[in-house]
Amino acid sequence: MIKVSEADPDEEGYDIPFEPRTVRVKRKDPKIDYRMSEELGRGKFGIVYKCTEKKTGKHLAAKFINTQNKNDRIAVEREVELMRQLQHPRILQLYDAFDDGNSEMCLILELIEGGELFERVICDDFILTEKACSIFMRQICEGLEYVHSKNILHLDLKPENILCVSRTGNRIKLIDFGLARRFDPGKKMQVLFGTPEFVAPEVVNYEEVGYGTDLWAVGVICYILLSGLSPFMGDSDLETMANVTSAKYDFDDESFDAISKAAKDFISKLLVRDIKKRMTTKECLNHRWLKSKRKPAAALNKTKLKKFVIRRRWQKAVNAILALKRMGATLAI
Repeated sequence: MIKVSEADPDEEGYDIPFEPRTVRVKRKDPKIDYRMSEELGRGKFGIVYKCTEKKTGKHLAAKFINTQNKNDRIAVEREVELMRQLQHPRILQLYDAFDDGNSEMCLILELIEGGELFERVICDDFILTEKACSIFMRQICEGLEYVHSKNILHLDLKPENILCVSRTGNRIKLIDFGLARRFDPGKKMQVLFGTPEFVAPEVVNYEEVGYGTDLWAVGVICYILLSGLSPFMGDSDLETMANVTSAKYDFDDESFDAISKAAKDFISKLLVRDIKKRMTTKECLNHRWLKSKRKPAAALNKTKLKKFVIRRRWQKAVNAILALKRMGATLAI
């Protein structure tokens, strides 16, 4: 049985996998410098392959993105610019970038082989405890604190965008800055995108967003990780978003019977409708639940969490099929 280490994750060797690099987009074929191998995944963004840098033998990931659409190209260029500044152990690292000048861009990224956090913890040989959840949530908040210190909002925090560094350790990384935006607290910013289950009320209502918008998603992720239940999930996206705007949820399900008051308090101070009243990343990291040295508790029941993950898998599969159809239609034009 695998149980997350109760030790500080920094003890595993808390390092950036390579020296910080000043990445500049190159106008050439990435296959000149990198040897591509097996496919690691695909979705609305394109396809990711495992690759090896020919000069050093370093194993990395190559993310190929279709940029025939002008807006898609602008989005990838923005993602590269933001990732260049995010050099931190809790953040997926950018290693190189290429642009063929026409229909495709390629990002060379740090290779993460531990899989999605939720996929890993639902494995039968993984013992999930409340203490383990707090260790994972602390790391998410550490990564987010760094992102916010650079005046950047992630704006798409969800379980799929939290990866485990390895299949045996307890370190995680935040990924996918495709929807991230630079944020000026002195200027009003509104966005109308994201995943309904995880977006904050101000996004649904097209109101001003801020650092607290990401913290709402942290609260939703924590609620799900501890219980397997999605606090605002409805029978449709419209119903889900209506539930989000009402900001009504509870801890009445039996899944929360074994959960501590401190954990519930942590969630309650994030799932607050008023963005100004939510905890900041610093306040999260100083919250008693994340700082507690309590002894490990009994394993949590993962039945509902497994059902949640299976539902998300189906959603991703459908989205991937729709994305491929769109790409095919674009290429046929």
